[in-house]
Amino acid sequence: MPKENVIEVKGTVTEALPNAMFKVKLENGHEILAHISGKLRMNYIKILPGDAVTVVLSPYDLTKGRIVWRGKQ
Repeated sequence: MPKENVIEVKGTVTEALPNAMFKVKLENGHEILAHISGKLRMNYIKILPGDAVTVVLSPYDLTKGRIVWRGKQ
């Protein structure tokens, strides 16, 4: 059941960090810390620096997010 009060934005992965964490530069210029969603993790989707991704942010903490989709480079 998806949450309805989330913010979905597009960005580009700039750096891969330990524990499946990534630095993502959003389209609006902000840089956030994001982790991979369970769906991507279960299907072994690899994310590399330079990949275009869709990130879901919580309205409570806009500095952290969850990567829910990996697009084309």
